[in-house]
Amino acid sequence: MSEVSNGRPTAVHAAGAIPWRVREERLEVMLVHRPRYKDWSWPKGKVDPGESLPAAAVREVAEETGLQVVLGIPLPGLRYALSDGRVKQVHYWAARPAEEADAAPLSVRPPVELASPEEVDEAVWVGAATAEELLTRPADRSPLATLMAFWARERLATRTVTVVRHGRARRRSAWRRGESSRPLTPKGAAQAVALVPVLAAFGVREVVTSPWKRCLDTIEPYASKAGITLVSQKALTEAAHAENPAATSEVLGELIVHPRDAAVSTHRPVLADVVDTVGEATRRWTVGTLPAKDPYLRTGEILVAHVAGEGDKARIVAVERHRPPSTL
Repeated sequence: MSEVSNGRPTAVHAAGAIPWRVREERLEVMLVHRPRYKDWSWPKGKVDPGESLPAAAVREVAEETGLQVVLGIPLPGLRYALSDGRVKQVHYWAARPAEEADAAPLSVRPPVELASPEEVDEAVWVGAATAEELLTRPADRSPLATLMAFWARERLATRTVTVVRHGRARRRSAWRRGESSRPLTPKGAAQAVALVPVLAAFGVREVVTSPWKRCLDTIEPYASKAGITLVSQKALTEAAHAENPAATSEVLGELIVHPRDAAVSTHRPVLADVVDTVGEATRRWTVGTLPAKDPYLRTGEILVAHVAGEGDKARIVAVERHRPPSTL
């Protein structure tokens, strides 16, 4: 993926992750060795045309290490100049190895071909302190330092609550059959399909949705491909929210207190209270910024909240937003 100005590419985007695990109470991370550059670095690579950043990150990790991962908190990226004058922006996440319970999101991901030995000849787990010493480029230590700081504060192991604004729908003024049946436009349907690899990258295992058609149809492509049963919640509809906003907040609040990698599909008029509920679980040290004004999210856009802990200790440690590219 490249940014373009006056018809000329000005930035190249790449994505990757720092896979992490705990062994005997020691934090370990995975490094890759690239013989072409004779360096130790993090698994990463260029974003393919039409690919989202999160999907590119998990694909690159799988190609370079053979490891399937689930993305966690976003980490500081790197930005540097290329020899041709363009700027390269590398986006990173912390990533845990996928487990048996991640079978549904993993089933959605396309197969990958392992990188050749000429590209990556080693992928090794090492202690985080050892990784600091092995990394060839000093700049690569920045995302590692953030990951280690989250680990030290017991905020690295997270689950996600993902808020999905439904895709673009037919105009209200052009639809006379009732709000509950107002459908997506072709653009909205393309947005729904584009969400599939993004939700899979964040390991979404559960889907909760407004029963109104435009919300159902936005999240159904992912649920269908992953074999997940949709959970319908009337409290997420515009009408129910207008009557009882507290009930809407309860749906979100329960998913934050008991986080389990869930996605919630709802409507623009509901988002103010949804964002407020998410905000109540953030702290001054939370990474990222919540949307502050209407419409909060664009059509087909998602808000990913990373939750550490549960019950009265649940805290949102990071938030991020994504609107994946669609074909229309």
